[in-house]
Amino acid sequence: MKYWSLLLLLFPLLAPAAPVLVDEVDKGQDELVIPYRMYRLDNGLTLILNPDKSDPLVHVEVTYHVGAAREEVDQSGFAHFFEHMMFQGSKHVGDQEHFRLINEAGGTMNGTTNQDRTNYYQTVPANHLEKVLWLEADRMGFLLEAVSQRKFEIQRDTVKNERAQRIDNQPYGLVGERMGELLYPRDHPYSWQPIGYVEDLDRVDVNDLKAFFLRWYGPNNATLVISGDFDTEQALAWVEQYFGPIPAGPKVPQAEPRPARLERDRHQTLVDSRIRMPMLYSSYPTVHLGHRDEAALDVLASVLGGGKSSLLYQQLVETGKAVSAGASHYCAELACTLSIWAYSNPSNGGSLAPLQQEIDGIVSAIAERGINADDVHKAVTQLRAELILGLDSAEGKARQLALGQVLKDDPLYVINAWRQLAETTPEDVTAVYHRYVQDQPKAVLSVVPKGKIGWQVAEPDYLTPARVLPEREHIDELPLREVVDSFDRSRMPEAAEPVLVTVPPLWRETLGDNIQLLGTVNSEIPAVSVILALPGGQRAEGEGELGLAALTAAMMNQGTERLSSGAFSEALERLGASINVRPGFYTNLIEITSLTDTLPQTLALVEELLFSPGLREADFEQVRSRLLESMAQSRHQPSWLAQHGFRKLMYGETRMGLPDEGEPGQLSRLTLEQVRQYYRRYYHPANGHVIVAGDLGAEQAKQAFAFLTRWPGEAPEVPEVTVVPQPVDAGVYVIDVPGSLQSALRIGRRALPLDATGPFFHANLMNFNLGGNFNSRINQNLREDKGFTYGAHSYFTGNRNAGVFVVATDVRGDVTVPAIENILAELERFRAGGPVPEELAYLRSSYSQQDALSYETLSQKAGFLLQLAMMELSPDYLSQQQRIVSSIDGEALTRVAGEWLDPNEMVIVVVGDKAKLEKSLAQLNLPVHDLTME
Repeated sequence: MKYWSLLLLLFPLLAPAAPVLVDEVDKGQDELVIPYRMYRLDNGLTLILNPDKSDPLVHVEVTYHVGAAREEVDQSGFAHFFEHMMFQGSKHVGDQEHFRLINEAGGTMNGTTNQDRTNYYQTVPANHLEKVLWLEADRMGFLLEAVSQRKFEIQRDTVKNERAQRIDNQPYGLVGERMGELLYPRDHPYSWQPIGYVEDLDRVDVNDLKAFFLRWYGPNNATLVISGDFDTEQALAWVEQYFGPIPAGPKVPQAEPRPARLERDRHQTLVDSRIRMPMLYSSYPTVHLGHRDEAALDVLASVLGGGKSSLLYQQLVETGKAVSAGASHYCAELACTLSIWAYSNPSNGGSLAPLQQEIDGIVSAIAERGINADDVHKAVTQLRAELILGLDSAEGKARQLALGQVLKDDPLYVINAWRQLAETTPEDVTAVYHRYVQDQPKAVLSVVPKGKIGWQVAEPDYLTPARVLPEREHIDELPLREVVDSFDRSRMPEAAEPVLVTVPPLWRETLGDNIQLLGTVNSEIPAVSVILALPGGQRAEGEGELGLAALTAAMMNQGTERLSSGAFSEALERLGASINVRPGFYTNLIEITSLTDTLPQTLALVEELLFSPGLREADFEQVRSRLLESMAQSRHQPSWLAQHGFRKLMYGETRMGLPDEGEPGQLSRLTLEQVRQYYRRYYHPANGHVIVAGDLGAEQAKQAFAFLTRWPGEAPEVPEVTVVPQPVDAGVYVIDVPGSLQSALRIGRRALPLDATGPFFHANLMNFNLGGNFNSRINQNLREDKGFTYGAHSYFTGNRNAGVFVVATDVRGDVTVPAIENILAELERFRAGGPVPEELAYLRSSYSQQDALSYETLSQKAGFLLQLAMMELSPDYLSQQQRIVSSIDGEALTRVAGEWLDPNEMVIVVVGDKAKLEKSLAQLNLPVHDLTME
């Protein structure tokens, strides 16, 4: 049935009534319970309240039960398109004002669309709750009064740019679309992706979009969740006031499950000119969200490919037969699939057929291997840890409540699904293996580089049917829903008194003579986040050792002398913990996450890893080979080429000018002995820092990390950082990517080293209105006014020794030169005039309140402490920043702009199809150079 025929139904005008309490859950002994109260309004809106006074902020999330699954076969991408339109202003909210108001409040916001739902969310300081509810209600009840043909056209271009950037111009970007077409019949809504087909977007007009809104965007198809620091009675009154008068939309039928059904294996091949590593992707149709077999299938996927201890990883990746491999059981409302993927190593031949044989053997062997209780226990423990860590924020709690209510009419659905998982038996898992996987048909996609069709698993034996689209019916102007208010909705609510933002209370201790401990206690969830920062990093690499820090970190992640990579990972999985080693520029970092009750066992593994890492010959070649293949693949990504091409032009052949992971030539010559020497020199805790955030006090931490004082030897001597002037002149530097649909642009110059309150901080204040937020001049020009791009931004970035200013965006290939000209013009305008008074007020408001959102989660707290430690800052630097923001004026910011925004000083990197761009680039009247990346 078409949307507009349903719109013939009369929408009753409902008199607002007080929300009715329909469900209530209190906090119990279980840390996984999210307490809430659920209400329903007369118009059908579901409201869920989750008060939480731990931080002075609120998260507001509105989820509509509409995604790709509600679209007509000829209107793919409508739900996602509409997500864009919902940010374009409404009757009482001006164009782009939703973004501006949230940013001005110091908040964050976004929206997402998937197959089953569309959600809109914002986190703000708690005193702005009423304003957010007013904003959300206005676009629910009054969006169409502000929709225009121009807005429609601009956002259609934006969605096309998003598709080009994220799908058509990305390596492996079309895999999801091809798998959907391979698994499902053409009339199944999962056969297309939420972003849709461009041809469908081109075929519709603004009235089609209005019809979609009137069909699906009624309060009776929405769930509103408020989580955070608010007064329940006041929140209820505001919701009743702003949402209560909005009439219900047409009745929304319950979606019926439609799992995929295959009679035999299906094979297709995707030739992708943007890849190096061939990929094998196969999917078995299974059940639907909430089916009794879902939990057992989740365990089966975990056994197959859920981590480093899984069968696929151990038998394919650790043996060098694949660069990476994994499995998952993805469940959506209508259908679920158990999917297996693996990337073949092109250096070893690249053919996918042997890889398919290996995977088939692993899958078949489960029949003999069986499933044991430990398999289930690991999956249960991992998911429990993920759930607990996910409840670390108001957003995390709200997201779980909304998802469960919208898709399964149960706010605690995800948590209850974990309880079902905990009750799953090995026999249950074995049963679903036989029912859905063993000898069952699957969809198989071979993804191969251009010119390597011989690497496919098999000749394609399934032709995706052509799309048969119905004749489009013209839709005339549609009647709008009438909202009858008893108040003046055009008046935006004022914010309440500003919230009191306090820096997390800190404790400091010293281990031994020279190991600094810095921490903050937080017991909101039973977990701890730890960072060990050891002096070294990329700056410590010697001559000919480029990439040694990254290679050593990768080897450290391979386990200990006693425990292999798989055994080490398995031990962590049983604890619900994680340990990750990675290099920074100045330090080597060991990042640890653990539940409080298993922290002693987790730290025992940390101690074992630090004091006796495996560093085995048997692992070395495989790890280096995987890094080399990853490096080769990254050089097919336009964004990587643009970023690192610009970086090389800014810093030259110094360590700062070269990729973090190194370059293939030097990496291939590094030896295991060099790795061992680097480990002995630069995995020494002396002069290092231990950052602790979570359910652990100072004295407990001193005892827990006392093992670090037993490290033998002297503290390492770390070399000074080499900094050279910018080695190239202004001009255009082209990295040729034949056939590219877009151009990745980086425009900038050398600038300032990092600081907290000095010139670097002032420069970023200047940039805020130029390119530092969604409503900035550059983004509004290129995205909202011209439709050139999905997004554009500018920023100052750097480290303690040097930095750059850069404008970054991906634009349609045919507008590359106009985009560059517009960016340079914006720089010149801002350089000449600086911010206008309204922009200065916007900057002050945003900065003055954003700290309310800065310390909510354990990872945020740990990151804040790490910054204090690495830059040797006092916690009151935030107060200093606030004083600078409140006192700085437009004249000072204009002086900063004059120093750094001269268009004649800009280096312009263009990653795109040179043959198509060469003639137009000459119109810029700038020197044009070729740039190659190793």
